[in-house]
Amino acid sequence: MYIKIIKPLFDFIAAFLGLIVVSPILLFFTIALYLANKGKPFFFQTRPGLNEKPFRIIKFKTMTDECDVDGKLLPDADRLTSIGSFVRKTSIDELPQLINVLKGDISLVGPRPLLMEYLPLYNQTQARRHEVKPGITGWAQVNGRNAISWEEKFKLDVAYVEHCNLAMDIKILFLTLKKVLIKEGINAEGNATVEYFKGNK
Repeated sequence: MYIKIIKPLFDFIAAFLGLIVVSPILLFFTIALYLANKGKPFFFQTRPGLNEKPFRIIKFKTMTDECDVDGKLLPDADRLTSIGSFVRKTSIDELPQLINVLKGDISLVGPRPLLMEYLPLYNQTQARRHEVKPGITGWAQVNGRNAISWEEKFKLDVAYVEHCNLAMDIKILFLTLKKVLIKEGINAEGNATVEYFKGNK
């Protein structure tokens, strides 16, 4: 009952009210990133949702599309703008995903929606992370976020799938607020963004 009825209702109400509250912030950074990214303030990408069903995620765009002489994108660290770095460190880049929550693509709390190309790389247990809707924040995010290994993240994701309940979601939301305020676990050590998942060895 919680996952099928209460959680979706709470998500919709919270996302609707959240968008109203943060609308001034969204407007300011939309304009700022529009200028920094040559007219592209948002980042759109297809990600797997519940039962691996694809959806389009929306985030603030924190990196430019600059390429080298061969036409290949420059490393993430070279494309990360100053304002993009701030937006990422403060997790403001995640705010547009409230629109995804409102649409029912994702939940406030759940395993983070990763890349489509990761799907064939999961083992049978890791693939269970798609048994619930993905979320803006999750059990892995409040227990290390990008500072822990992929294997640890997936174990935490599956633990969430197996124990999802109201008390756990409330705990994750409060811990998320704490993590954002102290800017903990934003990036893996030595990387501007999270390391690419290469599958199970």
